[in-house]
Amino acid sequence: MKELVEVVAKALVEHPDEVVVTEKTEGRNIVIELHVAASDMGKVIGKQGRIAKAIRTVVKAASSKDNTRVDVEIV
Repeated sequence: MKELVEVVAKALVEHPDEVVVTEKTEGRNIVIELHVAASDMGKVIGKQGRIAKAIRTVVKAASSKDNTRVDVEIV
């Protein structure tokens, strides 16, 4: 899941070298934190949060076969 978020985020931003993705496992829950440059924050979130919601939807669909719950946090 970490790699999926990283590839999507790097495709969206102007400074892909500043994209940092960390993954924390808490039992059956996984928390993925996405850190981007301040100038790229709007591109990752999108208007009314549409892009962020789309990223979360794709990750949720990809994780459904593993019976794990994945949360994506944009920091």
